[in-house]
Order: sequence, then C-alpha cells, then structure tokens
Amino acid sequence: MNRKIKVLECIRQGQIGGGESHLLSLVENLDRSRFEPVVLSFTDGPMVERLRAMGVTTHVLYTEKPFDVTKWSKVKELMKKESVDLVHAHGTRASSNTLWAARNLHIPLVYTVHGWSFHNDQHPLVRRLRILGERWITSRSSVNIAVSASNRQSGMEVIPGLKAEVVNNGIDQQKFSPVKTFKNVRQELGIAEDAVLVLFIARFTSHKQPLTLIKAFKEASVQEPNLRLLMVGDGDEKAAGLQLVKELGLEEKVIFQAFRQDVPDVLAAADIFVLPSLWEGLPIGLLEAMAMGKAVVATRVDGTREVVQDGVNGWMVEPGDISALATAIVKLSEDVVLRDRLSRNAIRTIREQFNATSMTKRIEQIYDELFK
Repeated sequence: MNRKIKVLECIRQGQIGGGESHLLSLVENLDRSRFEPVVLSFTDGPMVERLRAMGVTTHVLYTEKPFDVTKWSKVKELMKKESVDLVHAHGTRASSNTLWAARNLHIPLVYTVHGWSFHNDQHPLVRRLRILGERWITSRSSVNIAVSASNRQSGMEVIPGLKAEVVNNGIDQQKFSPVKTFKNVRQELGIAEDAVLVLFIARFTSHKQPLTLIKAFKEASVQEPNLRLLMVGDGDEKAAGLQLVKELGLEEKVIFQAFRQDVPDVLAAADIFVLPSLWEGLPIGLLEAMAMGKAVVATRVDGTREVVQDGVNGWMVEPGDISALATAIVKLSEDVVLRDRLSRNAIRTIREQFNATSMTKRIEQIYDELFK
C-alpha cells in the first residue's frame, strides 16, 4: 500500500475568518486514506482548538508579519520534523513565511490566493511593494490557486505571466443547510421574533467596511424602525464601531458579538446578510449565508460578482455607497416575497456551483500531480 502524502496546510492566523473556514473545510473533507494533513498557524485561536479537537496535528509559530525572516528557519525545522511532502499556503502572509523553507528543502508549495494583498485604496508605494511581494511569491510557488476567475484576472493585470488554477471555495452543505434544527439565537440575545434581523459576520477591518454598514443601517432604521443589526466578529475597527453606534443613538438596535463557533445557528436567526467589502477573493461568509437561504446584500467586487446575480439570488451595490446599501436593506426588509425568491435561488446557486466536495477533489488532484 502506498504511503499517505503528508501536507502541511499553512494559514496566517488561528481566528475564524474566510481563509480559516476554507482550511477547516478542506482538512475535514480530505481523503484520509491518501492524505495526512498537518496544520501550521501563525497565531493561536479557536481554529487551532477546533483542529486539535478533530485530531489534526496543529502547530503555532507566532508572527503577525508577512516576510518575517526571523521565523523562516523555524518553519524549515518544522517541515523537516514533520517529514512534509507538500506545503499548501493559504494567503499571502502564510506563503511569504513558508516559501523559503519549502524551496530550501525542495518541497513543492501550493499558494492559494484568498484575495490579493494589493488594492486600489492603498497608498501607491504600499500597493507597489505588495505587488512586488505577490510577484515574488507567485513566481516561486509550484502551483498558484485563485479562488475566483475575477481575482485571477486582477492578478494577471499587474503580475506579468501569472499562471493560476481557479478552484472556487466550497461550502459543507451538510453543516450549512436551512432544513436543519438550530438553537434560538434570537432568544439568547434578546432579539424579538418579529424584528427584521440584518447580520454581519466578518472581521472588523477597513476592507470589510463595518462602519459603512452601521451608517447605512442608521439610514435604513429611520424608515424601518423594526430593523435590528447583529454584528459578529472582532478586529481593528470594532472599538470605532461601538463608538459610532453610540454616537448615532443605535444602542437599542445594534448587537455586537465576538467571533462565534455556531455560525449556522447565527445565520439561521437572520433575515438579511450584508457583506459591504471593498474587495474579496471569494467570500466564504457570503457562500455560507447563501447556503443557509439568506437574502444577501453584497458589493460588486472580485469573487462576489461571480456568485451574486443582482436581483436573482442576491442584491448588489457599489462599494462604499451608503445610500444604496440603506435602500437595499429597506427594500428587503419590506418585501418578504423578494426575500423568499432570493433565498431559494441562493440555495440553488451554492448547491450547484460551490460545494466543498468538488473543491476538495480538485485540490486533491493538484496534490497528486505535484507529488508524482
């Protein structure tokens, strides 16, 4: 019997975000008769705890910096200790801190781009440096994976000769299924059953635009007093979000929660899911919400625009447009028939195009091709 291929799955942090959810789904679905996953995270957190509870060997080497050369030799030691056959780095920070060790040990490395590190809203010098970093990584990786065709195209526009496979993120549709029974999160949080609940689950960072959502919600709640907003997550802008809610007099209508492990239960409680990002690769939180049959409002950015058909399975707005976002929330809160139609089509979209099984099989094919 052939021995298993040992794959070191690397991620920048142990908190639960899109890339981390992707890694968890991949590890859960890998064919364990052929592959043995080992995980390296560069911070601790609930993802690490979940992996260890699943019996997956998981290491933490702390750094919050990309290209942290002080960690490269330790990563190399870990790869040697674990007798790794392949490295799969999820995101720029993970790849930048594992690529040197993998190449030094002649181990193939797969780089999955969960959204590029460069963006149009950055200072030109910062953007230029990040493009150079992405060029360095992608030119030296054995295989590059883009999670959406539009995100690959964004890379090709600034990285000459970029080659990348497109493997869409996939969702575990056993876990994210609206027909399951869920605990009553509304009751837990004191949210009335007849309230229209708007949900945001993401990191509180500028690119996810939580402050824009709060401002839009203020506009919407003036027209629809029965609206409530639940914001789940942590991050740099959370303190500013709490302050903004206070300034706008929304304390009775906005509920904040730290990252939670019971995401399907939280989604089940909501009526409308909003993701107002400035950029994305292919947002897993959006896919999870659609799999759960939520009416979604999202911005017209890479990845998202490949999933959401405006007016068919969701509602699209331009990034940063507070008034358009408020209008969408009001319209969906008032029109139950529209919400139901978007819900049904969203479920169908995820079932047919974004399932974890097909995603994992394609990644396994890439692993097999590299190992051979």
